[in-house]
Amino acid sequence: MITKIGENAGRVWNALQGGALGLKALKKATKLKGDELTLALGWLAREGKVNFKETEADTIVALS
Repeated sequence: MITKIGENAGRVWNALQGGALGLKALKKATKLKGDELTLALGWLAREGKVNFKETEADTIVALS
């Protein structure tokens, strides 16, 4: 399970290399399901590699 979360974190990292994305766009770009995306973002957040910005419409995620 830990290996899969790390792999998914890599997919998220790669998707964000092109710039910040909303959660909806990030989910589409990575093709990860809800929990898979959440765990991957948690991994990256714990390492201090992503920032989050709340808007009315979405949560924007960017690399730190």
